[in-house]
Amino acid sequence: MTARSIKDAAAIVGMGLTQFGELWDRSADDLIVEAALAACEDAGIELSDVDAFWLGTRATGMSGLALSRPLKLSGKPVTRVENFCATGSEAFRNASYAVTSGAYDVVMALGVEKMKDAGTSGLVPVPIPHDGTAAELTGPAYFSLLVPAYAEKYGVSQEDLRTALTSIACKNHYNGARNPKAQFRKEVSPETVAKAPPVAGALGVFDCSGISDGAAAAILMRGDDAAAHRTDPLYVKGLALIAGDGSGQRDTEYDFTTFPEVVSAAREAYRQAGVTDPRSEIAMAEVHDCFTPTEMVLMEDLGFSERGSAWSDVLKGAFDLHGDLPVNPDGGLKSFGHPVGASGLRMLYECWLQLRGQAPAERQIDLHGRSLGLTHNLGGPPGDCVSFVSVVGTEKG
Repeated sequence: MTARSIKDAAAIVGMGLTQFGELWDRSADDLIVEAALAACEDAGIELSDVDAFWLGTRATGMSGLALSRPLKLSGKPVTRVENFCATGSEAFRNASYAVTSGAYDVVMALGVEKMKDAGTSGLVPVPIPHDGTAAELTGPAYFSLLVPAYAEKYGVSQEDLRTALTSIACKNHYNGARNPKAQFRKEVSPETVAKAPPVAGALGVFDCSGISDGAAAAILMRGDDAAAHRTDPLYVKGLALIAGDGSGQRDTEYDFTTFPEVVSAAREAYRQAGVTDPRSEIAMAEVHDCFTPTEMVLMEDLGFSERGSAWSDVLKGAFDLHGDLPVNPDGGLKSFGHPVGASGLRMLYECWLQLRGQAPAERQIDLHGRSLGLTHNLGGPPGDCVSFVSVVGTEKG
């Protein structure tokens, strides 16, 4: 049995996004208030008009109180969710289903994280009991395995593959340099990428996303109500979340050149949205570029490139800001960093701007007559992850 489609049954009517970065002078409460009020202002409503809230955070707060306290909510339901790096997207998914069900008229999904306050140089770990057989590898080490595996399977030279990965890093930093909300707002040259200190395997510093603080929020209504509320809502076309069973870590046939959970999530989201040719129908995509080889492999898993050809499409500029399918036009995780609870909603914020023609002129993409955008998150290592894909669009029907 597959999920029932909620195509056009829910829509975004307002969004808010804080600055991302090392925000030492702002608390998580400050970020929550800023994102929530910005979304309400964008939607043309008061905070009191919101019937229910979904909070996505991995380590910054426990329970709905992490949201209700700073917003001074009284008598309102607040649900806190967590799902690895798809946490912000999980908040959005649950809020979408809640408003579609008719249980509420107006809802908010908000994601927040204060990663820098944790005093670590990576994702904040949450100790989970296990039987001692789990591999003890860092995130960069896990994802570095994609590079030699891809080169061997598809016969791509290490030099060509390195050039493609460098192009991805430069592309995302080029885009981020034009985004005032990004943490890193400086273009990076191929020479700089090449000279960067190594991190794991073939990955250097500029192949890895950063750590940051930030928050983002979305206001949703039922599709028909949204159309009556404003002339330019963003309709939810398809939502899919897939949790893997971890078999990739034990399966000797798993080759580290694909994320099966992403393939399944994309297939389901496309089915719901009625997308049959994503490369020609999707106008833009915000994907989880935690590492440069991740973005490359995702181009194939999401159906934007044929198997074994993503590296070549990257070098041709297909996914550049002014390519035929811009990927991460806001700069992605490479430029924003990755405050876990906020990233999924940050991606939707870029769709909110770009698809409605509201992005700053220096980075507004050419939609090529298309009206659909895609967001993607994954959490966990290759072969053992969760994946989220959404398709949103400006046209109803």
